[in-house]
Amino acid sequence: AGSAMAAVRDVEIDPEGTFKYILVRLQRPGGGEQRDIVRGTKAAEFHNHIFEKVNPEMEKLGYECKCLGGGKIEHNSKDKKIRVFGLSTGYGKADHSVTVEILKKEYTDYEITWSDDKK
Repeated sequence: AGSAMAAVRDVEIDPEGTFKYILVRLQRPGGGEQRDIVRGTKAAEFHNHIFEKVNPEMEKLGYECKCLGGGKIEHNSKDKKIRVFGLSTGYGKADHSVTVEILKKEYTDYEITWSDDKK
């Protein structure tokens, strides 16, 4: 079972721009193994659009998903900077400090910051 969860990428975000993101907790039914993943894309007009895409994908792999909140990500790949900020009206604000720790695993050579600013 561990390998299936390992197969799920920690981070899937657009390579450039400012866009909405959500923090999602994956869990095996009945508890046990769990982890948090970050998903964000410009294609999503609303935060729930991201969740509606992630949820069925994860259910196929046997996970229950829970959205822990959302916000925005500003991704500047040229300067290797990511800024996490804002919140989701529907899901509330994600714990951006958790999001930053997850992003650091993927973007090891980036400067990654967060704030509670709306813009």
